[in-house]
Amino acid sequence: MPGNAIPQDKTRPASGIVHLGLGAFFRAFGCVYVADAMAASGGDWGIIGVSLRSPDTRDALRPRGWRYQSVTLAPDSEMICDIDVLNDVLVAPDDPVAVLAAMADPAIKIVSLTVTEKGYCHNPSTGALNLDHPDIQHDLAHPTPVSAPGFLVRALEMRRAADHMPFTVLTCDNLPENGKLVRGMVLQLAQEIDPRLAVWIEKNGRFPSTMVDRITPATTPADIDRIAARTGISDAGPVFHEPFSQWAIEDDFVDDARPDFAAAGAEMVADVSAHEDMKLRMLNGTHSALAYTGYLAGHETIADTIADPVFAQYARLLWSEIMPSVEAPKGVSLADYADALFARYSNPSIRHRTWQIAMDGSQKLPQRILGTLRDNMAAGRPSPRLCLAVAAWMRYGVGTDEAGQYIDVRDPLADQMRAAAASADTVADKVAAYLALRDIFPADMADKLQEPVTQAAQLLWTKGARAAAQEVSS
Repeated sequence: MPGNAIPQDKTRPASGIVHLGLGAFFRAFGCVYVADAMAASGGDWGIIGVSLRSPDTRDALRPRGWRYQSVTLAPDSEMICDIDVLNDVLVAPDDPVAVLAAMADPAIKIVSLTVTEKGYCHNPSTGALNLDHPDIQHDLAHPTPVSAPGFLVRALEMRRAADHMPFTVLTCDNLPENGKLVRGMVLQLAQEIDPRLAVWIEKNGRFPSTMVDRITPATTPADIDRIAARTGISDAGPVFHEPFSQWAIEDDFVDDARPDFAAAGAEMVADVSAHEDMKLRMLNGTHSALAYTGYLAGHETIADTIADPVFAQYARLLWSEIMPSVEAPKGVSLADYADALFARYSNPSIRHRTWQIAMDGSQKLPQRILGTLRDNMAAGRPSPRLCLAVAAWMRYGVGTDEAGQYIDVRDPLADQMRAAAASADTVADKVAAYLALRDIFPADMADKLQEPVTQAAQLLWTKGARAAAQEVSS
């Protein structure tokens, strides 16, 4: 095994997948699907997890030999099961060579990713790789990378040099046309490093797009203590999630090598774009809107927010603004999907914090909200609730809440956001300063948003988030 793996049970399946970004979501989602696929149809699809930043996940999982507990949180019950699909966990900053060696191993057929939007080092408004990003600058100058795109390209470079087929790149992040987008970024970086490598990847590589869906709140120390008391098992790395899960995957893999995902309940499709667009706009879009408005109104979680009748009505009307821009996947009712989302948001067992969802908003807004706004503006459809969501993101980015308390804004553009808010005295000028952030708002769209977002922002700044949500929902 690569890296510093502990001895393993010889009956455990060999590794066929390397996963970059081994956070709670993938362990509550992808690992469960892979385990179920192997239980149904066999295969050597064990996973080598990679933490790209911190050793915390490795250190939490090591004592139990990479096993961990998966806790399903229903409204009135919870179910606990052990997930035993990880064969090793590597920490990229500690040993990037070991990570590259694992990815270059021809036994690895898939490299999957959940590195969040900001982990791709791209420009959210264009989808292109940001060649000026410090991590990409490092990866252009050094053979041992630090970024997710860098690891993909350098490992593919090693596979080509050894005359091995490439691995399939399976992104599981909430990005529009995520496989196509990541393919473009990989080819862009490969072109900078070696144009022949870019040609080889373009010809032989596969980048299926996916749609992933399972609400996974952050695990707290109290959660860990509670599950340990119930099970008698000391597990520092349990994950908590809702009962619902959905995975739509374009069935396009190198040599058709993949686990039997369909046996585990995934939808294998020719084109995932309709599923993806529906989820990004209707779930992720409303999640972000409720996160910013709900946080500013003093609500800690999405369940708390949706229990407030003002925000329940706001959510319902948000979907009425979003649905005209969404093409439903075959056999799906968008109204039924919205009803199901409302029920999921209302689950009191899912303590999904508004602050957690609010992270990295500069990277999320273009995919989750701005695309819908662009479509609505082109069709002449007013969008006062979506504009309030954008204004609430701006208000949140000021860094203090409505009571004057400090907000810990976690965002790659946090400094620029605070500077934009501080650069002007009037609400209209603050909005203009935010809309001038070209990494988020293209110039043509910024001009069209100035008036409606300013109107929403003035309402928000003057009356507060709850009253503003009530006014745009009346």
